[in-house]
Amino acid sequence: MQYRELGRTGWKVSAISFGTWAIGGTWGNVNDKESLAALHRAIDLGVNFFDTADIYGDGRSERLLAQLSKERKEEFHIATKAGRRLDPHVASGYSRQNITAFVERSLKNLSTDAIDLLQLHCPPTEVYYMPEVFGVLDDLVREGKLRYYGVSVEKVEEALKAIEYPNVQTVQIIFNIFRQRPADLFFEQAQLRKVGILARVPLASGLLTGKLTKFSRFAEDDHRKFNRNGEAFDRGETFSGIDYEKGLKAAESLRPLFPAKQTMAQLALRWILMFRAVSCAIPGAKRPAQVEENVKAADLPPLAPETTIAIRKLYDAQIRELVHHYW
Repeated sequence: MQYRELGRTGWKVSAISFGTWAIGGTWGNVNDKESLAALHRAIDLGVNFFDTADIYGDGRSERLLAQLSKERKEEFHIATKAGRRLDPHVASGYSRQNITAFVERSLKNLSTDAIDLLQLHCPPTEVYYMPEVFGVLDDLVREGKLRYYGVSVEKVEEALKAIEYPNVQTVQIIFNIFRQRPADLFFEQAQLRKVGILARVPLASGLLTGKLTKFSRFAEDDHRKFNRNGEAFDRGETFSGIDYEKGLKAAESLRPLFPAKQTMAQLALRWILMFRAVSCAIPGAKRPAQVEENVKAADLPPLAPETTIAIRKLYDAQIRELVHHYW
């Protein structure tokens, strides 16, 4: 496992970490016993950073991480997110009262006195232009309820605005072979300010695993079925905003690029780690075997120059016009 600095926190986090959206909900059937086994396997393999949110299964994944903390002696960090439980999800909802209530609830779910890293959970763009919101987070740090805070964003423009606030330690942003725009400008600016970057949706909701086909079927409670056009939340969260059939075609074009003993998922994760600005990628996993496959990517050799060039050409030819200027 590689370890990388996370912004100015002083933490060194596993380059391949663990995103817990899938074990919380909206990814089809999930079993808590199997999910906990996956979390334990991640610790076994050197993972020391877990990303969650209060809305994942209405606190389900937070509570699983609390259980993991009780069962393991190893030190690891938990980042959670707040804001998406607002209904309606509007900028005015990011009040001191609501943010504090969300934090108190997550503290209880996580069975802790202080949250390692709290992230605003893809708030409306207007929130990034409300300094008072970040003032509330500063107060919660002073009160000892948060150690650090950051943001999870939908758009590069939001990320650039967020890092103008001096105490934003991290930005979580969709970055993968099918969503390359963050590397164009944002990564450079984040490095200048020593802001950590969490690469989320690193496998494009499964498109970049190479395991999905036109015959794949998704459960009714799986966002890959009910959110393809943004019916429930930003459509960029599902298949990185790409039409499913076009995404499958592009994924097939990647097959000649990875060695026989390497999976497409490992190629996709290793590609992300080629960018030194990235602190960690946070793929999800429901089962220990998925964790094992993901983690192996951290120890693979760097991609050959001709491979990275081929990936960029594929993006430019098949993906760019679909996503590049939207997010």
